[in-house]
Amino acid sequence: MGSARREPVVSTFFLGVTVFIALLFVASLYRIVTGPTVFDRAIGVGLMGTNAILVLVLIGFLYNRIEMFVDLALAYGMLNFIGVVALAKYFERKQESE
Repeated sequence: MGSARREPVVSTFFLGVTVFIALLFVASLYRIVTGPTVFDRAIGVGLMGTNAILVLVLIGFLYNRIEMFVDLALAYGMLNFIGVVALAKYFERKQESE
């Protein structure tokens, strides 16, 4: 009934949110490049990973293939989590040796 009329509005909204999150990549990249400490850079990398997951899910909504993009987002999220844990273990061991 009214879903045909709402579909372009929802797609436009999701596209706008996707563009906004893509712009947040610039802020994360700035933190990675200029971060005064390694921990600031690690937080920036984690934030970029989280933003990438959100963008993947929103792209899935835009293309009406949410099941495929959610699978990709979950795989990327697991890789991001494993990377952050590995980075934390590395810095923990490095700090213990000093």
